[in-house]
Amino acid sequence: MHRLQLHYTLSRDATPASVRNPLIDLLQAVSSQGSISGGARALDLSYRHVWGELKRWEKELGNELLVWEKGQSARLTDFGTKLMWAERQAQARLAPQIEALRSELERSFAQAFDDSVHVLTLYASHDEAISALREFALRGSDDTQRLHLDVRFTGSVDAIRALNEGRCILAGFHTLQDAGRKTRSERTYKPLLKPGMHKLISFATRSQGLMVAPGNPQGLHSLQDVARTQARFANRALGSGTRVVLDELLDQLGLRGDQINGYPHLEPSHAAVAQAVACGQCDAGLGIAAAAHLAGLDFVPLLTERYHLVCLKSALTQPGVVQLRELLQTTAWQAAVSTIAGYTPVASGQVLSLRRVLPWWHFAQSKP
Repeated sequence: MHRLQLHYTLSRDATPASVRNPLIDLLQAVSSQGSISGGARALDLSYRHVWGELKRWEKELGNELLVWEKGQSARLTDFGTKLMWAERQAQARLAPQIEALRSELERSFAQAFDDSVHVLTLYASHDEAISALREFALRGSDDTQRLHLDVRFTGSVDAIRALNEGRCILAGFHTLQDAGRKTRSERTYKPLLKPGMHKLISFATRSQGLMVAPGNPQGLHSLQDVARTQARFANRALGSGTRVVLDELLDQLGLRGDQINGYPHLEPSHAAVAQAVACGQCDAGLGIAAAAHLAGLDFVPLLTERYHLVCLKSALTQPGVVQLRELLQTTAWQAAVSTIAGYTPVASGQVLSLRRVLPWWHFAQSKP
């Protein structure tokens, strides 16, 4: 059993969070280029260095990584192929945790390096636009100062609970755009939110649907198709916003969870569901268009949902929240979020009342 060690570096550049071993880059380059010399050129390294590193890793791991046949294109051994597969699986499943770990480290250093940067803690359902917002806010612009978003990705329910328990300033969750009364969304979120105490900050709408293999070989265009064909499905855990959305859709269609093949198969994020489909473990899963496109999958849109940011009314005047609202209203940010597949900025940065957006509270007018 080989043990893993994790390291981090300090840099001025805003780069995507990653935990990656250089060996994987070597294998990817040599495999894609078909030779050690080609892989070395792609990585801007010398042939001698790449050859030596591969030999060193073979000795370290006790297994051959490449089929070393003179005059033949370099190809990975079964062990090398499994290493690459394990890397893809780990990256897809752990992306939210890696992002949260990086965020935690940066939060510790933010004030030490720049006292003028506000730190705003956000617990949120995993979302591609939130990740993009985090990087956008940290860079700042001509119209806004730099803002450090301390993002912790968790399920929608846990995010709102964290807000109510004082563990964060903002929470991110999502509901169907036309979320109705007496639905799973109401039963899930209404007990956690109170008109007058909580305020919504409008963020964006996004498209959710079926993530399927390229070409949609099974012809899946609806959840009814998934149930009818018994296609292998990847689900999300209880407490996640997408699980609430799925169960609400099943209720609307008169379907039960046990009619979906794979309903108990749980994945921790949109990216993990996409990877499960991409590697052939599953045939379909419910997720956002952005995750499907990043994984090279086809996407069958089923619904539009609103992604909300919520805070306590008393937090609206905090400098970090004021700065975030200003950033969300800039044309630069709205242009940026519009480039993410399936996203549309809608009233971004505007403060909305719960009763205006979510039709779960009805107060009868008192008679004169």
